[in-house]
Amino acid sequence: MRVVGRMAAETLILVGEKIRAGMTTEDLDRIVVEDTLRRGAKCAPLNYHGYPKSVCTSVNEVVCHGIPTPKQVLRDGDIINVDVTTIYRGYHGDTSATFYIGKPSPDAIKVTEVARKCLDLGVAEVREGARLGDIGAAIQEYAESNGCSVVRAFVGHGIGKKFHDEPKVSHVGKRGTGLRLRAGMIFTIEPMINIGGYEVEILDDDWTAITRDGSLSAQFEHTVLVTRDGCELLTKRDAPLKNSEGMASLFL
Repeated sequence: MRVVGRMAAETLILVGEKIRAGMTTEDLDRIVVEDTLRRGAKCAPLNYHGYPKSVCTSVNEVVCHGIPTPKQVLRDGDIINVDVTTIYRGYHGDTSATFYIGKPSPDAIKVTEVARKCLDLGVAEVREGARLGDIGAAIQEYAESNGCSVVRAFVGHGIGKKFHDEPKVSHVGKRGTGLRLRAGMIFTIEPMINIGGYEVEILDDDWTAITRDGSLSAQFEHTVLVTRDGCELLTKRDAPLKNSEGMASLFL
């Protein structure tokens, strides 16, 4: 799991180095496929329950599961979440980040930086003996105190030999409730944060989830290993993500 987590993280770093206005989301799919195959690994999303591509690319009001296409061109001011899941020797590593394309709007910066902080706060709750509700509560408290909402329809998940497994990790919750964490558990934390309401709709392709009110959405994700005194980020990056970091000072 450490090896595959590192692979997914490094592929996401490469995406940050390449992503720019004028590219298509199909271009991003190709970058992810080529880098994953170069590592001797596979892309988990491809053909997963019929999903047609190798990565999810969710732009602006798309909450998650956006499908890459040659028709979707990235434009100045867009934000895009790129969700990479790698399979290596039967194990899965899952991570995502939201990137800025050109100069983002104040709302785009706000929702992205709130989402980034929400992931950090959720991870900070993870340790043996904590409860799943502690994670959701930390995320919900921060997002709502900053005028954003937390998507309820999609959650984090257990991961290992299965792409999606138990437990389900809600990004809203009440402290002191839910499953008690034990050392050795591995799951994702992946809060989806909206600048407007939390309700979503699924498009006719049966995959793409958008905000019902058309507001911007952002997401960050790590695969997390519970330890006795905290946690280990299995998808921790050794380098900053270009086109993703650096805007926090404009919001905080």
